[in-house]
Amino acid sequence: MPHLPMDSPDSVRSLPARRSVLGAMAATTAAPALLGLSSPASAAPVAPAAQPRALPGGGDLGPNVIVFDPSTSGIQAKLDEVFRQQESAQFGTGRYALLFKPGTYNGLNAQLGFYTSIAGLGLSPDDTAINGDVTVDAGWFNGNATQNFWRSAENLALTPVSGTNRWAVAQAAPFRRMHVKGGLNLAPTGYGWASGGYIADSRIDGSVGPYSQQQWYTRDSSVGGWANAVWNMVFSGVQGAPAQSFPNPPYTTLDTTPVSREKPFLYLNGSEYRVFLPERRTNARGTTWGSGTPRGTSLPLTQFYVAKPGVTAATLNAALAQGLHLLLTPGIYHLDQPIQVNRAGTVVLGLGYATLIPDNGVTVLRTADVDGVRLAGLLIDAGPVNSSTLLEVGPTGASANHSANPTTVQDVFIRIGGAGAGKATTSMVINSRGTIIDHTWVWRADHGTGVGWETNRADYGIRVNGDDVLATGLFVEHFNKYDVQWYGRRGRTIFFQNEKAYDAPNQAAIQNGNVKGYAAYKVADSVTTHEGWGLGSYCYYNVDPTIVQHNGFAAPNTPGVKFHDLLVVSLGGQGQYEHVVNETGTPTSGTSTVPSTVVSYP
Repeated sequence: MPHLPMDSPDSVRSLPARRSVLGAMAATTAAPALLGLSSPASAAPVAPAAQPRALPGGGDLGPNVIVFDPSTSGIQAKLDEVFRQQESAQFGTGRYALLFKPGTYNGLNAQLGFYTSIAGLGLSPDDTAINGDVTVDAGWFNGNATQNFWRSAENLALTPVSGTNRWAVAQAAPFRRMHVKGGLNLAPTGYGWASGGYIADSRIDGSVGPYSQQQWYTRDSSVGGWANAVWNMVFSGVQGAPAQSFPNPPYTTLDTTPVSREKPFLYLNGSEYRVFLPERRTNARGTTWGSGTPRGTSLPLTQFYVAKPGVTAATLNAALAQGLHLLLTPGIYHLDQPIQVNRAGTVVLGLGYATLIPDNGVTVLRTADVDGVRLAGLLIDAGPVNSSTLLEVGPTGASANHSANPTTVQDVFIRIGGAGAGKATTSMVINSRGTIIDHTWVWRADHGTGVGWETNRADYGIRVNGDDVLATGLFVEHFNKYDVQWYGRRGRTIFFQNEKAYDAPNQAAIQNGNVKGYAAYKVADSVTTHEGWGLGSYCYYNVDPTIVQHNGFAAPNTPGVKFHDLLVVSLGGQGQYEHVVNETGTPTSGTSTVPSTVVSYP
């Protein structure tokens, strides 16, 4: 994602080179969790059939969940140890969740590297107060923050030492349920390259300074101010957000979020671990916790199968069939069959970027056409054998109306290549009606190992077949053909960030019949109602800079299909767009990297 740097909050430097290759991921080894079998009675004349023992709920969270309380000694040293290991381990095997029990912690600076999540264990962020910082910077990459992926902060109150906390991230780095008692700086030291990001259900008392961040989405939060915009800053349900003004400055502001339901989270009720399930909100604005206890329900950890790396897919499915939910502790999980979620209301929650890898081309996870499934906090990594799909929400032809209790897909990230060879025809398929996709990054890798036009072949990022699907914070990049295909009726997207595949070898490789290139976001010709706000697509055809992309967005030209605040950008003139949406919008040109915009379509 090599976007443009900033010398200062108001000026742009030259285009960086492509992301560098940064290592390869190896498989982890861990003791498997086995499904136990009862032994027949040796004295009986006829041995009864062996019966599986019931899988236990609850249990310890494993070695890579590190829990602190205010009396813990050496907290800073442990934070520093994890950071040293994870700072530059972009495709490493380490996975960590750093959890803080309610209380007050003084003088900490929790620097977060790759695959590291930090979270408080209170019911409200204010239950866990850190007088200090939770920091993401880009010293490991010479001030370039465009690769600060796969890390998160949740459910903490921060009082930054300098008055401002630094959170210089790119994709797949959510900032949820956070209370910053000061300002928030989204740029790395020196205002270097930055390309993020996502905030939800958070309160920042001071001002947010994006500075060099090209795009950002903030949902259902409160901010004391917002300093600037570069290309695409989108807000929905944010108290204190700047007024609608796209394209100058490029703020897209919706007063409320049509439908939202916050991500499940682990917390402590006394000494008991529970998982809180926030309730669905309509026309939401502001945080869920600002008036005290958030609204929702909770489940004891004893109703979860607590999975460790090495567990088999068969055991995970046995736990689900038994009526348990799944809590996946940090680590890497190889699956030889899909995880099948059939029960309404099932929760599948990952900690510390629990990573699921399909073996032999299977689909990683499928859900039935049922109400209220919650999928959250997972990284799905394509395997070397092509998977036709990696994640399927609802079966083909699903039609039940789940609008009152939707399935939610939150902080679920998909990667094809980068950590090793990987292939998938379509990464994510949404069939269930009313699904909410709340923050996803679906990425065909442009750097790392196992990367090449055919090496990590992945034609389609997301396909939406279900009706009434809402996407809030949709990041999809670099697919060989369409990044997003939308076939469902009455779909809505608030914020979309895309780059077309860098590595197309020539114009013929992306030719779509008579059309030059595949649109980043394609609404099917059969759709009569669809709406999107704050959508951007960028091209950087560095292998063949003469490639022309006809448009970033393609949709039927009908009054019910509406777009607000669209842009396309040619990064440094490496390829060009002829239009923004269909035949509308001026072409990009030259090397100045100036967006071409459309405020309203049709």
